[in-house]
Amino acid sequence: MRHSTPVAPDDSTVPPVVNSTDSAANTTTPKNITHRTLHGLFWTFSGSSVQMALRIVVLIALARLLKPADFGLVTAALVVTGFSELFSQLGIGPAIVQRPQLEERHIRTGFTISAILGFLLLGIFYFLAPIIAAFYHMQNQNLTPILRALALVFPISGLSVVSYSLLSRDLEFKRIAGIQVTAYLVGYVGMGIGLAWCGFGPWALVAASLTQELGNTIGRLIFKPHSKKLLFDLEAAKELMLLGGGFTAARMGNYLATQGDNLIVGRYLGLAQLGLYSRSYQLIVIPATLLGQVLQDVLFPVMARFQDDKVRLAQAYKRGLALIALLVLPMSVAMTIVAPEFIYTLFGPQWKGAIEPFGILTIGVLFRTSYKMSDSIARSAGAVYKRAWRQWIYAGCVLSFAGVGQHWGLNGVAIGVVGALVVNFVLMADLGIRITGLTWADFLGAHIPALTLAVVAGLESWAIAEVLRAMVMPSVVILLTTLVVPAVTMMALAYFMPKITLGEEGLWIVDALTRQLSGRLNGKSKSQRAKERVA
Repeated sequence: MRHSTPVAPDDSTVPPVVNSTDSAANTTTPKNITHRTLHGLFWTFSGSSVQMALRIVVLIALARLLKPADFGLVTAALVVTGFSELFSQLGIGPAIVQRPQLEERHIRTGFTISAILGFLLLGIFYFLAPIIAAFYHMQNQNLTPILRALALVFPISGLSVVSYSLLSRDLEFKRIAGIQVTAYLVGYVGMGIGLAWCGFGPWALVAASLTQELGNTIGRLIFKPHSKKLLFDLEAAKELMLLGGGFTAARMGNYLATQGDNLIVGRYLGLAQLGLYSRSYQLIVIPATLLGQVLQDVLFPVMARFQDDKVRLAQAYKRGLALIALLVLPMSVAMTIVAPEFIYTLFGPQWKGAIEPFGILTIGVLFRTSYKMSDSIARSAGAVYKRAWRQWIYAGCVLSFAGVGQHWGLNGVAIGVVGALVVNFVLMADLGIRITGLTWADFLGAHIPALTLAVVAGLESWAIAEVLRAMVMPSVVILLTTLVVPAVTMMALAYFMPKITLGEEGLWIVDALTRQLSGRLNGKSKSQRAKERVA
């Protein structure tokens, strides 16, 4: 792993990055890869856990300071700007991570393309903002100036695409996690909550989003500097965009799938309903981000290093699927049962309309999270176009199912989205199985232990919730009891009946993490003893 330091402004000291498969990558043993993967998972999971906790706190605070319509207004703008931001990068980042041989011409060309497209899209969105507002029927609700302000995210993020990709390529997950947590703290905890408290309404969310993106960009450029001299090498651009084009097509399809429901709700059901729906969806995205995205960010660059070894790919795939299912499935079942108490406790009575769509959406948490493992396998193997058409089918399902469902309000949209998640889960599982050589029996077998735990958790949660509701206990008491008691039961079952409740893959994960933690503690102990001897 390389550790870079800031360089002079002219970047003249940055050496060419030639054959970045380098000796470290070529001579890394399976044991070292496992160690570095677990190390990356630890830091990425730690950073994402902190971010998740912060997101929940910020979400609660902002939900009590702002109205659902404020969230709906900014969500409507972010749907469009987020989609266009993917286009501004043209898959440059993933191509840099995945490319076996990376040279300075690739880095400089990638930076040039990302930077120019960022500023180009800023100008385009300035003129398109009124048209987009008219599409949403929100011409008189400040959507135009909000769109123009959020368009600043294009040039800001475009400047750090290459730096972030190099950090990921070099497996510097500790730094990535630190940058993301710091940026979120400054953006949402500082700027967002502060401005919302002062009465700035939706502009608090706009300022928070821009500040967070600026913080991410500054951190990435500081910790992973590279040449900023503009260069457009046609051959390098072709090499990056041949792979990057597939990544971009897939990411656009995936983004449209994850935001298409917001597009439908915003256009047909209005701002307030969009605010309720988007907060419900954001709550189920939190575990998906914490687990699915963590595994995706860590395993993609690691698996890209042994993309031709099907045995190791298959092992990583099964273990990732088992881990996600064990952590997500029991939790999602319990959350479905206590949806009313969850919304009332976190957001308050003004968000009552979010209860039913949230309860429906929690059914799809496993499908929303687990497909990211299949996605990582496809990306690491370079199957970007096979991945892309599946993502566009997913997007089509979201738009069509949600479009039909909106006739029955938010609940209809939520049911349609869960159906689309199931379709995408099956399509991506099929791709993962084809790449790794596993069978459907192997795939389903990785989920059986988690399903066993989910059944137990569901029955116990339902019984506890019904008893406490009959006793007219406060929502917070019902929520905590219904979540904590089954969690303790799950841990006890895992301890006394590990083969049944964890399975072969779960036992391997526990053993590997235990050895990793033990090694870190022993290393620290030896270091402390050495210092004492010197003293």
